[in-house]
Amino acid sequence: MGTGRTLNKHPRTRPIKSPSEKRRRSKVQRVRLVKLGVDAETVAKMQPETVRKMILKPAKVEKRLAAKAV
Repeated sequence: MGTGRTLNKHPRTRPIKSPSEKRRRSKVQRVRLVKLGVDAETVAKMQPETVRKMILKPAKVEKRLAAKAV
């Protein structure tokens, strides 16, 4: 998604996020949560907003999982 010199010269319309890019980002975020230790089935049932919020603070996610394991 190139944002080269065109957007810096004049006020222009920002590039539009495509649905395929959104799905790709969502998939990557879900994989990252699974790598942190969250159950894959649980991640599959989560809403995209919840996944994004959890990815923002991975230390909290790991801490919460460690507390559940004990």
